[in-house]
Amino acid sequence: MKRIIKGIAVIMMLGMATPVPKVFASEGVEVNHLGVSNTLVRITGDGKYLLLPVQESSDDEKINILVDGKIEKTINVRLAKSKVDYFVPLDLSPYNGQEVVLNIITTQSRSTVREAKNDVCWKNMSLSDTFDTSNREKYRPAYHHTPLYGWMNDPNGMFYKDGVWHLYYQLNPYGSKWQNLSWGHSTSKDLVNWDVHPVALEPNGLGMVFSGSSALDPGNTAGYGNNAVLGLYTSADASQTQSLVWSNDNGETFEFYPANPVITLESEARDPNMFWDAENNRWVLLLAHALDHEMLIFTSPDMKEWTLESAFGKGIGAQDGVWECPDLFRLPVDGTGEEKWVLICNLNPGGPFGGSATQYFVGDFDGKTFVADTDADGNIPTKWMDFGKDHYATVSWSNAPDNRRTVIGWMSNWQYAAEVPTMQFRSANTLPREVGLFKGPDGRIYLSSTPSPELVALRGKTTLNVKKANIGSKARIFNLPADNGGVCEITFDIDARKSKTVDIELINPSGEKVVMQYDVNAHTLSLDRRNSGIVDFSQDFPAVTVAPTFENDRKISLRIYVDKSSVEVFGDEGRFVMTNLVFPNEPYNKLSISSQGGNTTVENLKIYSIK
Repeated sequence: MKRIIKGIAVIMMLGMATPVPKVFASEGVEVNHLGVSNTLVRITGDGKYLLLPVQESSDDEKINILVDGKIEKTINVRLAKSKVDYFVPLDLSPYNGQEVVLNIITTQSRSTVREAKNDVCWKNMSLSDTFDTSNREKYRPAYHHTPLYGWMNDPNGMFYKDGVWHLYYQLNPYGSKWQNLSWGHSTSKDLVNWDVHPVALEPNGLGMVFSGSSALDPGNTAGYGNNAVLGLYTSADASQTQSLVWSNDNGETFEFYPANPVITLESEARDPNMFWDAENNRWVLLLAHALDHEMLIFTSPDMKEWTLESAFGKGIGAQDGVWECPDLFRLPVDGTGEEKWVLICNLNPGGPFGGSATQYFVGDFDGKTFVADTDADGNIPTKWMDFGKDHYATVSWSNAPDNRRTVIGWMSNWQYAAEVPTMQFRSANTLPREVGLFKGPDGRIYLSSTPSPELVALRGKTTLNVKKANIGSKARIFNLPADNGGVCEITFDIDARKSKTVDIELINPSGEKVVMQYDVNAHTLSLDRRNSGIVDFSQDFPAVTVAPTFENDRKISLRIYVDKSSVEVFGDEGRFVMTNLVFPNEPYNKLSISSQGGNTTVENLKIYSIK
């Protein structure tokens, strides 16, 4: 009797230990469900990429990628539950000839394994030798830099070398929401056409790769060779620390300093931005002490040992949000023999129209301490680099030619960046800009931003050329280019000495419009996008932004860049700038200009199509 019972027990135990059945999602992809929240995906076939199906409304699922039994890396992907929005590629080419297994852990637990098996992602994973990056987006810009796919935010690590502009940027290669932050990499020889390169920096044991900077090391101070590319970035995990990397192949690949991190603090600090101080023969680093609303200034002889010299910003300027993405550089003041230092401080939230924005301070720097200029009352005024809602994380290229100070920003706002009506990719960069200093009518020194000179090459046909037009209360209507989705550049001069306001509108056949108004007496230019197209994806998107025009003669010149999802307005050689996203249901095809309270003269009105 005992033997029979024992035999039955063995049979029952064997039944409980039935092997997990193999399920093939597609040829070469084997799926094994281990429980309600754990699945193994084994790669048994050949292909350069494993295409992962994404549903943006899902939560992130943690994927440990095992190569020959060891964790190679960990990524987070919103694997599709009920529908596939798009696919993202996992590059398998580095693991040829090795065993690759994905250990997937989901936080969205199921009541049964059968329920977990019904997720559509398991049936839609596949191997492929190609990944289609052709544009499937209505609102992908025609001439602004964007990632081929995935999420992008801050520009990072920009440098110029051997005729090439290198642009790195915060990138999620595995979805169009913020996650898996890496440094994407693009290059250009003309700031117009961009080539996309493989991801330059990926997360490691210290965390994700947050924002940072790069610079050339002509004196071999760090010991990695003359003109090695040195980079500093924030490693972000449970804490934020600063890590050093270097490259000897012009920034295509980077090596990690084995003793990272090189800077650790007891509080949150990020976005290191460094430059070589030739006068004092050492490196200078600005680090955003984010929650303390200040910038920390460090120095170093070799990029490895850093000394904290000073701090700037407590109680100064806009303080409503965290301080991020600093930059510090010296510029001549136009029309004078004077030079001043500019400290850029990006802020989120707390911008002049809500959300994120870029403020700056003009002052003096002695190699250790930055001191901001004060106004006649002894106060340090808050100044904004751009008066639109969609200009953030702006920093400059190091080593730019001809003593230029060339900058680029992230063209979005943290209030709604993840909700804009695109999906294959999210976010673009602003146009590259040249910054300078000028004295305003009030005697203070301000920062100007003009389109980089290379952007003239964007111009195609001159579709309109009006030397002079007298504008009254009845609007004059001019056609915008019909080809290439209505993208164009518009330039003209306004003499409003006999007027009170001048209205400039971009209109489409659906009645959607962007309204710009020059208020002559207030010396302001506003931009109203409340009826510009799709605006209901966020309560913070419909907005009116206003810029001071820094003139006192009732005359302004405008240069307006219209792309498929943005309008950038540069006034009076960049003395005021506004950058705003727009999502019209169909392209703007008309330019309307009218004048209230008297007539206005418009001169040199030109409209260029974009190549």
